[in-house]
Amino acid sequence: MSQKTSAPLSRRQFITGAAAAVASVTVAPGVFLMRPAEAGTAEGVRWGLLIDSNRCGDCNACVTACHEENGVRGMDRPRTDAQWIRKVELRDPETGYSHSLPVMCQHCEHPPCEDVCPTGASFRRADGIVLVNKHTCIGCRYCMMACPYKARSFIHETLTDQAAHAPRGKGTVESCTLCVHRIDRGERTTACVEACHEQGNGAMIFGDLNDPDSAISRELAEHGGTAIRADLGLNPGVRYQGI
Repeated sequence: MSQKTSAPLSRRQFITGAAAAVASVTVAPGVFLMRPAEAGTAEGVRWGLLIDSNRCGDCNACVTACHEENGVRGMDRPRTDAQWIRKVELRDPETGYSHSLPVMCQHCEHPPCEDVCPTGASFRRADGIVLVNKHTCIGCRYCMMACPYKARSFIHETLTDQAAHAPRGKGTVESCTLCVHRIDRGERTTACVEACHEQGNGAMIFGDLNDPDSAISRELAEHGGTAIRADLGLNPGVRYQGI
């Protein structure tokens, strides 16, 4: 007996079917999913971070502040919750020198997560901030595989007690947003940078990379900065010193 086989789905059919799956995304009552609005975006701005690894100590002020700000909890269960920012240890095998480095979404100018997303849920704003539109994310996790920085996480379980400004839906992917809710209401700092200066070693600077008079641009002009995996040509908005 011959077995009838179905024709492969076209890209359009896949996206149409995938969009229907969005209805299964679950968020807490009263919490709205991230919208691509750019209320606080000024023309010509590109937001970025500069991190001096030589000044970054063993504290976790930036990690704690980020997760408290955005309602990321349950870090003792890494499979079921996310890490929007994590600390990694860098070690020179020749000298044995090691130091700590915060790693998060690098907010690339040419984000590979955006390139592979079949629904356009991963997108880059005009101000350089890379986000996930939870309305159209279908949880395929292509973006997680494409990200060379391992900066994205998948939400496996229904979450409660969420922060209204940082919605987190089961079955969707998420990562650092550069505290976009702060930016859109006119603030000019992130939770991690604020905590680093108040509780840590002042190793982080946030600002407009396109403004030559901003603190971040002046520091880069005077002392330089390095992108992780600069060879990929992604032009990240996060730069490092001392690596």
